[in-house]
Parts: sequence; C-alpha cells; structure tokens
Amino acid sequence: MPADLWTAAAIAAATGGTASADFAVGGVAFDSREVGPGDLFVALSGDATDGHRFVEQAYAQGAAGALVSRAADGPHVLVADTTAALDLLAKASRARSQAKVIGVTGSVGKTGTKEALFAALDRVTHGHAHRSVKSYNNHTGVPLSLARLPARAQAAVFEMGMNHAGELAQLTRLVRPDVAVVTTIAPAHTEFFTGEDAIARAKGEIFEGLTPGGTAIVPFDSPHLGTLQQAAAGHAGRIVTFGLRDGADVQAIEHARLPGGGSFVTARIGTREISYTLGSPGDHWVANSLAVLAAVDAIGGDLGVAGLALADLEGLAGRGARTTIAVTGGEALLIDESYNANPASMRATLKVLAAERADRRIAVLGEMRELGEASDAYHAALAVPIDEAGVSRAVLVGQGMLPLAKALEGRIETVHVPDAAAAARVLADLLAPGDAVLVKGSNGVGLARVVASLIAQKAPGQG
Repeated sequence: MPADLWTAAAIAAATGGTASADFAVGGVAFDSREVGPGDLFVALSGDATDGHRFVEQAYAQGAAGALVSRAADGPHVLVADTTAALDLLAKASRARSQAKVIGVTGSVGKTGTKEALFAALDRVTHGHAHRSVKSYNNHTGVPLSLARLPARAQAAVFEMGMNHAGELAQLTRLVRPDVAVVTTIAPAHTEFFTGEDAIARAKGEIFEGLTPGGTAIVPFDSPHLGTLQQAAAGHAGRIVTFGLRDGADVQAIEHARLPGGGSFVTARIGTREISYTLGSPGDHWVANSLAVLAAVDAIGGDLGVAGLALADLEGLAGRGARTTIAVTGGEALLIDESYNANPASMRATLKVLAAERADRRIAVLGEMRELGEASDAYHAALAVPIDEAGVSRAVLVGQGMLPLAKALEGRIETVHVPDAAAAARVLADLLAPGDAVLVKGSNGVGLARVVASLIAQKAPGQG
C-alpha cells in the first residue's frame, strides 16, 4: 500500500474526529495481531473485547497512528465511536476512488470468485487492482477493506456475505459497486431463512447499491434466476447471465477436464469466443470463471488477459488447494476444502473427488452448520453424491454427521468421530499410497487442523 494511503487530517475530515498530531499511514487494521509498520490501528469495541486494550501493542508493532474513542498515548484521531468512524472512513475512500468496483456475493464460491477476479483485474490493470483479503465480508470486514483502497487503484473487488436479511443492503451501499455478481444460491444459513427463495432475495440485496447504469451478473443455471433478475431490475442498467446451458449471455460452449485437474474452456460472450485453461478443477469453477469474464467484460477489461490469469490461478488454502503428501510407502493427494461447507458445495467438491484417478477416494467430511430444522435431512442426503463419487472410505466429523453415518451403514466403510483431533488420528493410520483424500466441513469444525497435520508430512521434494 502507498505510504500516503491516509493522512491524519484526511482521517479526521472523513470521520469528524480530532487529530492529536500529523501522521500518515500506509495500511489499516483492526486486529492488533495484523498491525505492521506504518499502519492505522482501529480500536473497535465489541461484546467480546475492546480494541483500546491493544493500542499500546499496536504502537509497539509499528502503527503510525490509531483511531480511538479514548485518548491514547501516541498519534491518534479521537472520535465518538470507532465502529461508526470506520464506516465513515470507508465511505470517504469510496468517494475519492476512480476505480471500477465489483461486488461479489453468493452462497457458494464468492471468495474463490473474488480471488479469481482480483487475479484477472490485477493483470488487466498492470498491478493497479485491489481486493478484500481473507473472507473479510461482514459489517466490519467490508469497511476495513474499503478503507484500505488506494486512491490510485484502477479496479477493486469486494466480497460481501450475510446470514440475515438486510445485511447485504447495508454493505452494498458502502461499496457502491459498478458491477454486482451473485455466484450461486444454495442452502446456507438456512436456520435464519424460510427457504432458498428467501436466501435468493437476500442475496439480491447486493443490487441495491449499484451505481447508476451498473451491471448485475446472475447465474443462468440457477432455479432462482427469476428472483435474482427481479431483484436487479429496479437497480441495474444491464443484467448479464452466465452459465453452462444454452441461453446464457456468457456461456461455456465447451469444457473438458485436463489431466491433473483443471479444465479447458471455450466460452461465448455475445458474438465473441474465448478459449482458456482453468487451473482449478470442477464444473463449479467453470461457472465461476464465466462470472469472472462477465465482470471483466462489464468494466471494459481485456478478456484475453483475464483468461491468462485464470490459467495461472491455483486452488486457495481451504478452498481447493491440492497438495501431494507423504504417507507410509509413498504419496497421496490432499484436496483441501476445509474452510466451509453447505449441501451444494459438498456435492460440487465430491464431484471433483470423483474425477480423480486414485487407488482409493477418501472423504473426510465435517458437519454443515446453520442449516436449521432440515439439518439432518441435508446431511443424510450426502450419501448419494458420496456413492456417485466412488468414495471407498468416509471419515465423518461432528455430531451433525450422525444422520449421514446411519445412511452409509452397509454401503462403504465409515468412521464417525467427534472432532478434528480424532479425525487426524484416524487418518494417520488410514492413508496409503495412491489415495486421494478430500477434507471439507464447516469452518467451526476445525478441519484446517487436519489439513495442517497432513501437509506437515509433505512429500519429499516439495517446499
């Protein structure tokens, strides 16, 4: 980030605060553990903790200033409420920016699509693109990501998430995207919604913040296409569909799996065609790549350059990263999907596992959370895609997986364990050379620890 991302005077003007001294910052953070030299530390106060407790630590780590609601012993801007001030800083950042801004949401694939979009935009703009990092997609993560937007950025992409109606409406009015993308609608956070159509309507809130004449990009293959088009109609200057079926504005007219994963795709965008290699495997990634191309096209970007970026994009940690690991007597393939899970993403990644040429396919699946009263049925229904994937061993993690364990009785060898630590112990004795093992579950199950323990056994010759 540039050293002059924000000056004390600009922060004070944006937030209505009072600066104790002149200073300039090159970054913004609200987690004291992430503060680096030259950053602005925002001391947020919440139910669990008060960021003001960590102001001294932030200075010790090199923070150039702090945004506080109580006077600090160092350069700072004093405001009445730091959470409200962060929103105001985000609004000021968006107001001064000339970047083309893209917002991304969806039940499945939003982080991966955001990362793929950034890779494409960064190449198209020759390094002048910005994105929200990690999964900073909520009421604090989105304004933080906006506050980090360099004034000279040419393009920016922001992920926006929600688990209740009304949340996206607030976030999109901060981001004010020129292009808004919905990836997929699927059962997620269903304990807070009456059904998938309600989820679709909540996701459609992203269109409410579109800039005048902005573009809405929606999944053509979704049963909720009509709901999303209706949500976009009153806000978008143009609605663009993407998908694998005939009729989509951006359509994959051919796609074939490549040896070792990934796909070769030929896509039609209006009257144009583009062929590209996609580094990440699975039909869901083919669909995600079409959304990326639609968004790049909507801002006038070079599709050929975007296609090159998609070829270089590898799986993200927790979202499809593939690693060769050492096991007794040889090597096995690890597919890391440990970050999150819902019924749709479980099915999609089991299809990826099915495509692997392996001696055995092993699925380590953690429970899917926030599914409400239908949770047992959603879990039990995974028996079908597990069968279709040719899984020979299943390790099921968490109490929520009990219905699936019962559904798999007599079909394949299954181990049901209470937690991630127990799963790691089972895998230590289970894996053999030639295996392909998929690890996927809701983030709270902690399967990332299982992945870490397996990667610690990385095969010889790998870094």
